[in-house]
Amino acid sequence: MKIPLLIASCLLVIAKCGAGYTVSQRVEAYGEQVRQRLEPAFAVAQVNYPPSEFTLIGLKGEKNLELWAPDKQGRQRLIKTYPILAASGRPGPKLREGDLQVPEGIYAIESLNPNSRFHLSLRVNYPNAEDRRRAREDARTQLGGDIMIHGSDASIGCLAMGDPASEELFVLAALTGPSKIRVILSPVDFRKKAGVTLPTRQPAWVPELHVKIAAELAKFNTSKPAATAR
Repeated sequence: MKIPLLIASCLLVIAKCGAGYTVSQRVEAYGEQVRQRLEPAFAVAQVNYPPSEFTLIGLKGEKNLELWAPDKQGRQRLIKTYPILAASGRPGPKLREGDLQVPEGIYAIESLNPNSRFHLSLRVNYPNAEDRRRAREDARTQLGGDIMIHGSDASIGCLAMGDPASEELFVLAALTGPSKIRVILSPVDFRKKAGVTLPTRQPAWVPELHVKIAAELAKFNTSKPAATAR
């Protein structure tokens, strides 16, 4: 392809895509509003804003998403609790594409989407290495994907948080860096409940996964109050 034709083709693609936003543009648009909303909660918890790292704990049964970050001594502090406005499925991990399940396990944020159909979104790295290993053991394929923490109040297999919450989480993730974020997705709050009733025909390894999740949750003490999203 000749260079002028290549340039023309690129311009055509840009024109068709329209005015897409970058992560930086979204941070510029929402950053100050988010700082004003979140900084007081960080101050109460004695944690710097933005934090050096943070953890999101998604509790499917309680329909809450907790935001935790370490203070200067490295102690985990609960910054804020957000209501999950919509999430499909029931207790138990995501096993295949189309099962409408929110995953369960320990995850990372692999990217941010400033042009989500649901305002703004954070992409969870499902299926991760453990999900793939379990699938090989079970001879399962077609695991699905595209699991997001996003805005709006409707979702299938993702966590819909509403637009204001998605702005806070998106900006915080952009400022902190996706590589510094952990996501724990649990069927229930194992800090308060000893177990969970599972649907039939769950893989034999699910209780072992829940023990692992419970051990991670135990590192986050909920004895101190935190701000709750309104």
